[in-house]
Amino acid sequence: MPESQLTSTVLMIRPVRFESNPLTAESNRFQGRSQALPEQQQERARQEFDGLVAQLRENDIDVVVVEDTPEPHKPDSIFPNNWVSFHADGRVVLYPMEATNRRAERRPEILDDIGCQVREIVDLSQHEADGNYLEGTGSMVLDRVNRVAYACLSSRTQLVPLGDFAQRMGYEVVAFEAVDRDGIAIYHTNVLMNVGEELAVICDEAIPRNEQRSAVLQRLRETGHDVMSLNYDQLDSFAGNMLELRSNKGERVLAMSRAAFESLDDAQRERIARNGKTIVANIDTIEASAGGSVRCMLAEVHLPAAAQGTRRDRQ
Repeated sequence: MPESQLTSTVLMIRPVRFESNPLTAESNRFQGRSQALPEQQQERARQEFDGLVAQLRENDIDVVVVEDTPEPHKPDSIFPNNWVSFHADGRVVLYPMEATNRRAERRPEILDDIGCQVREIVDLSQHEADGNYLEGTGSMVLDRVNRVAYACLSSRTQLVPLGDFAQRMGYEVVAFEAVDRDGIAIYHTNVLMNVGEELAVICDEAIPRNEQRSAVLQRLRETGHDVMSLNYDQLDSFAGNMLELRSNKGERVLAMSRAAFESLDDAQRERIARNGKTIVANIDTIEASAGGSVRCMLAEVHLPAAAQGTRRDRQ
C-alpha cells in the first residue's frame, strides 16, 4: 500500500515518573545535563509535554495521549517512537530495546487507544535475547515513500535486527557510522537527521567516512530531497531531532524544540519557513534530563482508519 511521508496523527505518552535514566546514560551523551531533582524533572517534563500537545492540536495535528503507568518505573516512556512504529498497510512493529528498564514501555494494549486498523504486529523484540537492538524510528529515519531506512550504527542500532526489519517491511537500508565532536558514536539516527516530504535535514559532518557521507547525501538527493546541512553546535541543540507532519488542513508542519530553532541561522529558518509552518516548543527539561527532543516524543500513526470507533485521549 502506498505510504505518505507525513501523517496528521501522533501518539504521545504522558510521563508519570520521568527522570534521567542511568541505564541509558553511557550511550546517550545528550542526557544528564539537568541538575533538577527527580520530582522536579517529572513536574517540569509534564508541563512541557502538555505544552507541546497543545501546540500540536492548535496546528490541527491529531494527538493520541496515553497516560504512563507508575509501575513498573519507566523513566523514558515519554519517547514512544523507540518501541513502536505504525505503517499504512496496517502493520505495527515492536522493537528490541537495549536498556532493560525501557522494555516495559512496550504496551500493546495502547494500540486499542489509537482507534485504527491493525492488520499485523511484527514483533522484533526477540532480538533482545541475543543482545541485538534496534530502537524504532530513533534508530532508523524512514523515507516511507521511497522505502529507505537510514541508520547510523551504535550499541542501540545493530545490523541483525536492522536487516530483519528491512526484509519484513520491504526497505532498503542505508547504514553508516556517525560520531559526535568527541568521536563517540551517536546513539540514535534521529538525533542527526530528519527526512520530510521535500526537505531533509542532516548533520553530515558527523559522518566521518567520506564514502558513507557521500552515499547518504546522494541517496537523499536521488529521492528528490532538498538537503539542509547542520553543524555540530546545531546537532548538540537537537536541531536534527525535528519531525515534519501534515495538518488536517493539508499544511506541512515542522515540529522542533526551542533550543533547536534558536540554533538555526537566518538562512536555515527561511528555508524551513518556505517548507511549511513551524511549531517551536520549550522542552528544556526533557532535553537536559533525558537527552531526547521533540521528534523522540512523537510516534507517527500511519495506520488506516478504523471503520468504526474514534481515537480516545486518556487524560
